[in-house]
Amino acid sequence: MDNQQTASSRSNDLILFWGCFLALMAAGVGFVVRAQIIGEWGSEFNLSSTQKGEIFGVGLWPAAISMVLFSLVVDRVGYKNAMIFGFVCHMVGAIMTIFAKDYTTLYVATFCMALAQGTVEAYINPAVASLFKTEKTKWLTILHASWPVGMVFGGVLVIGLDGIFAGDQTAESMSWLWQLKVALIFIPAVAYFVMLIRSKFPVDERVEAGVPYQEMLKEFGIIGALIVIALISAELGTHLGLSSTIIIGTVVVLTAVYAYFARSLGNPIFLILVIVMIPLATTELGTDSWITSLMEPEFAKLGMDSLWLLIYTSAIMAVLRFFAGPLVHRLSPLGLLAISALVAAGGLIFLSKATGAVILAAATLYGVGKTFFWPTMLGVVAERFPKGGALTLNGISAIGLLGVGIVGSVFLGNIQDNATYNGAEAYDAANGTAIQETYMGLEKRGIFGKYQALDQDKYSQAPEADKATIDNIQAESNKSALATVALFPVFMLVVYIGLILYFRSRGGYKPILLDENGNEVEVEKQH
Repeated sequence: MDNQQTASSRSNDLILFWGCFLALMAAGVGFVVRAQIIGEWGSEFNLSSTQKGEIFGVGLWPAAISMVLFSLVVDRVGYKNAMIFGFVCHMVGAIMTIFAKDYTTLYVATFCMALAQGTVEAYINPAVASLFKTEKTKWLTILHASWPVGMVFGGVLVIGLDGIFAGDQTAESMSWLWQLKVALIFIPAVAYFVMLIRSKFPVDERVEAGVPYQEMLKEFGIIGALIVIALISAELGTHLGLSSTIIIGTVVVLTAVYAYFARSLGNPIFLILVIVMIPLATTELGTDSWITSLMEPEFAKLGMDSLWLLIYTSAIMAVLRFFAGPLVHRLSPLGLLAISALVAAGGLIFLSKATGAVILAAATLYGVGKTFFWPTMLGVVAERFPKGGALTLNGISAIGLLGVGIVGSVFLGNIQDNATYNGAEAYDAANGTAIQETYMGLEKRGIFGKYQALDQDKYSQAPEADKATIDNIQAESNKSALATVALFPVFMLVVYIGLILYFRSRGGYKPILLDENGNEVEVEKQH
């Protein structure tokens, strides 16, 4: 009887793990589809680069809202109820996107998809960490291989659809085609729902050890809460047209409420990780959001779809994440993060200067560098702050998504708009033309203030010679954005080296487990 129960439990755990894998894979499919069709949306709905950045952003930062909120209550509402809510958001978001008619409807639909992603991470991360208490970094890294797997799966199907319908280029057929691409998300979404609806989720490690709810709040801390609340309030306030006074007041009140219950600034090491998570997220997700359009001119010279670059780097990530265990064991999580930051910085600089077939080598370097960022950070948080439960584990992801969604993606878009505008000015001065005045006069407003953007309507009606000139100016501005992003992993490298030295002074990095009384016990790494 015991053997039957053990076999049944193992079967449930496997179905649960792979269901969680497919849930995050659905988010990866949605991400790569948006990255590929954003250009079509730009032409169809006359979006500036900054507006496209805002759509990329709303595909990320609302995930942080649902992630944080569910982390606070997921132990009480249950992982399965969170899963059902996430599935509904996936369905609603995909359907709304398919029937979107303008910037606003695209924005709202993408908002729903982001809520789905945040809810998914709110239950899959603590569930897997609780299933594999002594191998958290390894299994969380394998779990997060599902993100690049989703991008490879979605990217290959998207290119396949483009190939099938390559002969039919009418406006009506192209509109229908991008809608079909969005519908690809239904495949992994329905699959994960079928697998998880009957699965039994584990009890969270913190809850099982009897650690009080307040201890979880203390671990995350007032400073961590302040960062999350400030970022969310600033973004919502901007879109709702609220005054700075109301936004600041909201931040103060909500932070004070959290402080009343937590009564702790937070674990100092955790707060350092919180700070470094924002440039980490921008390096990985922010760059991935733009990589297709950034490198499109160079790939056009090779006669290739630039989406292959994102698929290629994602495939590298997927394969390497499945074999994370030996690397983590040999280097330690912080050592792996430091090396990854160094490689990613080199890869981004290489990409910003590479041309022709050399782009493949640069992309390989970048793909290897970004592979372990996100899941290894989650592993460090899960291993070092088990009392933080779902809140610290998901909170670190939430802050990353907030940072890149509200600031990172929009910042990259703004860099491109401004560089294109300035590049046109320089070109006009050198050649006596009027490219800037004729095509760059569309005034927009974003979180970085007013800016001048390329008017897509005027561009579409421009002579071919002017289009070629504008394309060349944009190509240079796009590549310069990659060199700017390289500053982020350099900063991360400095922080990781500092943490490595700190732990070395204390006997080395060791994971922490909770005993039956809820006490923290440092243990040697087990693999």
